[in-house]
Amino acid sequence: MNSDERKQQILGFVQKNGSVKVSELSKLFNVSEVTVRTDLADLEGKGLLTRIHGGAISSYKPYYSMNLNQRLEANQTQKVDIAEKIARLIKPDDTIMLNSGTTTLLTFRKFPADYNLNIVTNSISIALEASSNPNYNVVLVGGSINTKYQFSFGPDSVEQLKKYHADKLILSVDGIDIENGFTTYYDKETDVDRIMIEQSETRIIAADFSKFRHKAFVKISDISIADYIVTNKGLDKELTEELSSAGIEVIS
Repeated sequence: MNSDERKQQILGFVQKNGSVKVSELSKLFNVSEVTVRTDLADLEGKGLLTRIHGGAISSYKPYYSMNLNQRLEANQTQKVDIAEKIARLIKPDDTIMLNSGTTTLLTFRKFPADYNLNIVTNSISIALEASSNPNYNVVLVGGSINTKYQFSFGPDSVEQLKKYHADKLILSVDGIDIENGFTTYYDKETDVDRIMIEQSETRIIAADFSKFRHKAFVKISDISIADYIVTNKGLDKELTEELSSAGIEVIS
């Protein structure tokens, strides 16, 4: 097991149990306590947990408070892996909706540059980057602006989105739970997310391992709306089977 895989499992334990102990992790992974502390320091630096004496506790609030560039750094290796997998689902002439988020931004960057694509988004960052490619027809929906995370929202955004129909939706979420569904920290964006779901044929959920078995602030929808959930290799077998039984194809 390499360090990335070990850290993925550590984070999974933290999210499931609320806390972990250095001594227990050292025995579980058969590594030194120094190595475990190094792993915990790295995860804390990315805002994914908080270290305490002898271990660590779950901490999503620091991640929520990061700006867009800081969030791009958190779990970037895993997000790029997800982005590459989703990009393989894109076909020429697709119309694609994307909500805001670091995973959707990184996913967009993996789209084939030579495909003719219609891109509809409320992400200012995605729209700005996409507009530099002459093969892309880009629609940035209007409305109120969240400057910290660079997305549009509100009634104007929702009304504009109703005019478009997408072949595929790529939706970034902050929490995935069998009982509580897909959730997000950004209550102002939920209406945008929901109308994107309604207006899309195929719904692709993009989420790294840290989002599973976690409930964020506001519910977007039940998990049943998803056709695909694309994640990295950190997803455990039990949850994969539960999602598959709900009719969702898990790509990991």
